[in-house]
Amino acid sequence: MSLDLARAHLARFGRADDVIVTERSSATVELAAQALGVEPARIAKTLSFRGPEPGTALLVVVAGDARVDNAAFRAAFGVKARMLGGDEVEELTGHAPGGVCPFGNPPSATVRLDTSLQRFASVFPACGDAASAIELTCDELAHVTGDPGWVTVSRLP
Repeated sequence: MSLDLARAHLARFGRADDVIVTERSSATVELAAQALGVEPARIAKTLSFRGPEPGTALLVVVAGDARVDNAAFRAAFGVKARMLGGDEVEELTGHAPGGVCPFGNPPSATVRLDTSLQRFASVFPACGDAASAIELTCDELAHVTGDPGWVTVSRLP
């Protein structure tokens, strides 16, 4: 189960008990914001893109109100921004659509954090399913994702 993978990952940092499980779906930015009672921009959405090698994924965590800038993405990663197909998401990220997160991913997935998140004191990434999240500061998010590095591949409205 995807939530279990995320919790096991977060347990290595003493944060498994901080996972919030909601009774309502948090599968989209809007639903997550409603379920958690926060502004949509603070939802840290994990976008799943095709990686540079076959069978790999790039997971980019961006603010809920951010959109990917295709030119910036290509400059940062050297590949065109192409979202994974629904049938590829779980295989390459370890999580089903609606619960994709930067925790408990297989080696086929590379995580990067977008600077659009840094304007908030804390953000809420999903935790492996469509009804879970965790509140983390950006420093905590970087730490629990293995300090993957910050990129600027988004634009704000």
